Amino acid sequence: MKSMNTTSPVEEVVDTPAPAPAAPAAMSARTLLKQLQQQFPAFRNCLPLAIGIDKQLLARLPDLDRKTMRAALGIHTGSLRYLRAMEKATLRYDLDGTAGAEVTDTHRLHAKEVLQQRFKKEAERKKAERDAAQAEEANRMRQEKLLQLASKFSRN
Repeated sequence: MKSMNTTSPVEEVVDTPAPAPAAPAAMSARTLLKQLQQQFPAFRNCLPLAIGIDKQLLARLPDLDRKTMRAALGIHTGSLRYLRAMEKATLRYDLDGTAGAEVTDTHRLHAKEVLQQRFKKEAERKKAERDAAQAEEANRMRQEKLLQLASKFSRN
Protein backbone atom coordinates (compact mmCIF):
# COMPACT_ATOMS: atom_id res chain seq x y z
CA MET A 1 0.00 0.00 0.00
CA LYS A 2 2.83 2.35 0.74
CA SER A 3 4.25 1.80 -2.71
CA MET A 4 0.86 2.63 -4.19
CA ASN A 5 0.68 5.91 -2.24
CA THR A 6 4.26 6.69 -3.17
CA THR A 7 3.54 6.00 -6.82
CA SER A 8 0.51 8.28 -7.00
CA PRO A 9 2.26 11.44 -5.74
CA VAL A 10 5.21 10.69 -8.00
CA GLU A 11 2.87 10.34 -10.95
CA GLU A 12 1.19 13.59 -9.98
CA VAL A 13 4.54 15.33 -9.64
CA VAL A 14 5.73 13.94 -12.96
CA ASP A 15 2.45 14.73 -14.72
CA THR A 16 2.05 18.23 -13.26
CA PRO A 17 5.34 19.83 -14.39
CA ALA A 18 5.28 18.31 -17.89
CA PRO A 19 2.25 20.28 -19.16
CA ALA A 20 3.34 23.52 -17.46
CA PRO A 21 6.22 24.35 -19.85
CA ALA A 22 4.17 23.19 -22.83
CA ALA A 23 1.10 25.20 -21.82
CA PRO A 24 1.21 28.32 -24.02
CA ALA A 25 -1.22 30.18 -21.72
CA ALA A 26 1.48 30.38 -19.03
CA MET A 27 4.04 31.81 -21.47
CA SER A 28 5.05 35.40 -21.75
CA ALA A 29 4.80 37.04 -25.16
CA ARG A 30 8.60 37.12 -25.52
CA THR A 31 8.91 33.44 -24.63
CA LEU A 32 6.22 32.61 -27.17
CA LEU A 33 7.99 34.72 -29.79
CA LYS A 34 11.23 32.80 -29.18
CA GLN A 35 9.32 29.54 -29.59
CA LEU A 36 7.76 30.78 -32.83
CA GLN A 37 11.20 31.81 -34.11
CA GLN A 38 12.53 28.33 -33.41
CA GLN A 39 9.51 26.60 -34.89
CA PHE A 40 8.68 28.63 -38.02
CA PRO A 41 11.02 29.93 -40.76
CA ALA A 42 8.91 33.05 -41.37
CA PHE A 43 9.59 34.23 -37.81
CA ARG A 44 13.18 32.98 -37.67
CA ASN A 45 14.16 34.72 -40.92
CA CYS A 46 12.07 37.81 -40.10
CA LEU A 47 10.11 37.54 -43.33
CA PRO A 48 7.07 39.76 -43.97
CA LEU A 49 4.19 37.76 -42.54
CA ALA A 50 1.08 36.82 -44.49
CA ILE A 51 -2.09 38.68 -43.67
CA GLY A 52 -4.02 36.44 -41.26
CA ILE A 53 -0.92 34.74 -39.87
CA ASP A 54 -2.71 34.68 -36.50
CA LYS A 55 -5.29 32.27 -37.94
CA GLN A 56 -2.51 30.05 -39.28
CA LEU A 57 -0.87 30.04 -35.84
CA LEU A 58 -4.13 29.14 -34.11
CA ALA A 59 -4.72 26.32 -36.61
CA ARG A 60 -1.27 24.86 -35.92
CA LEU A 61 -1.20 25.61 -32.19
CA PRO A 62 -4.85 25.39 -31.04
CA ASP A 63 -3.97 25.76 -27.32
CA LEU A 64 -2.30 29.10 -27.96
CA ASP A 65 -3.50 31.96 -25.77
CA ARG A 66 -4.82 34.61 -28.17
CA LYS A 67 -3.80 37.56 -26.02
CA THR A 68 -0.23 36.27 -25.66
CA MET A 69 -0.10 35.47 -29.37
CA ARG A 70 -1.20 38.97 -30.32
CA ALA A 71 1.36 40.48 -27.96
CA ALA A 72 4.10 38.27 -29.47
CA LEU A 73 3.02 39.26 -32.99
CA GLY A 74 3.09 42.92 -31.93
CA ILE A 75 6.62 42.60 -30.60
CA HIS A 76 7.74 40.81 -33.76
CA THR A 77 6.08 43.13 -36.29
CA GLY A 78 7.16 46.21 -34.36
CA SER A 79 10.84 45.23 -34.29
CA LEU A 80 13.34 47.26 -36.30
CA ARG A 81 14.47 44.14 -38.13
CA TYR A 82 10.92 43.31 -39.25
CA LEU A 83 10.11 46.90 -40.24
CA ARG A 84 13.31 47.10 -42.28
CA ALA A 85 12.36 43.85 -44.01
CA MET A 86 8.85 45.18 -44.70
CA GLU A 87 10.22 48.43 -46.07
CA LYS A 88 11.99 46.58 -48.88
CA ALA A 89 9.76 43.51 -49.23
CA THR A 90 7.78 42.52 -52.27
CA LEU A 91 6.17 39.30 -50.96
CA ARG A 92 4.58 38.05 -47.76
CA TYR A 93 5.23 34.58 -46.37
CA ASP A 94 3.28 31.93 -44.47
CA LEU A 95 4.60 30.13 -41.39
CA ASP A 96 6.72 27.71 -43.42
CA GLY A 97 8.39 30.49 -45.39
CA THR A 98 6.36 29.87 -48.56
CA ALA A 99 5.81 33.03 -50.60
CA GLY A 100 2.26 34.29 -50.81
CA ALA A 101 0.61 37.63 -51.51
CA GLU A 102 2.48 40.77 -52.47
CA VAL A 103 3.35 43.49 -49.99
CA THR A 104 1.40 46.59 -50.97
CA ASP A 105 3.01 49.99 -51.43
CA THR A 106 0.85 51.22 -48.55
CA HIS A 107 2.36 48.64 -46.19
CA ARG A 108 5.90 49.40 -47.35
CA LEU A 109 5.27 53.12 -46.86
CA HIS A 110 3.81 52.49 -43.40
CA ALA A 111 6.93 50.53 -42.37
CA LYS A 112 9.14 53.33 -43.69
CA GLU A 113 7.17 55.98 -41.79
CA VAL A 114 7.27 54.00 -38.54
CA LEU A 115 11.04 53.61 -38.90
CA GLN A 116 11.48 57.33 -39.60
CA GLN A 117 9.37 58.23 -36.56
CA ARG A 118 11.42 55.89 -34.36
CA PHE A 119 14.73 57.26 -35.59
CA LYS A 120 13.49 60.84 -35.17
CA LYS A 121 12.27 60.10 -31.64
CA GLU A 122 15.59 58.42 -30.77
CA ALA A 123 17.55 61.38 -32.17
CA GLU A 124 15.40 63.79 -30.13
CA ARG A 125 15.95 61.71 -26.98
CA LYS A 126 19.73 61.68 -27.52
CA LYS A 127 19.74 65.44 -28.19
CA ALA A 128 17.76 66.05 -24.99
CA GLU A 129 20.27 63.92 -23.07
CA ARG A 130 23.19 65.87 -24.58
CA ASP A 131 21.50 69.19 -23.80
CA ALA A 132 20.83 68.11 -20.22
CA ALA A 133 24.44 66.97 -19.79
CA GLN A 134 25.71 70.28 -21.20
CA ALA A 135 23.39 72.26 -18.91
CA GLU A 136 24.56 70.19 -15.95
CA GLU A 137 28.20 70.79 -16.87
CA ALA A 138 27.57 74.54 -17.29
CA ASN A 139 25.86 74.64 -13.88
CA ARG A 140 28.76 72.74 -12.30
CA MET A 141 31.27 75.19 -13.81
CA ARG A 142 29.18 78.15 -12.61
CA GLN A 143 29.07 76.72 -9.08
CA GLU A 144 32.82 76.10 -9.18
CA LYS A 145 33.48 79.72 -10.23
CA LEU A 146 31.21 81.03 -7.49
CA LEU A 147 33.09 78.97 -4.92
CA GLN A 148 36.42 80.29 -6.24
CA LEU A 149 35.16 83.88 -6.04
CA ALA A 150 33.73 83.32 -2.57
CA SER A 151 37.03 81.89 -1.31
CA LYS A 152 38.99 84.71 -2.97
CA PHE A 153 36.94 87.51 -1.46
CA SER A 154 36.11 85.95 1.89
CA ARG A 155 37.57 87.54 5.02
CA ASN A 156 39.15 84.37 6.38
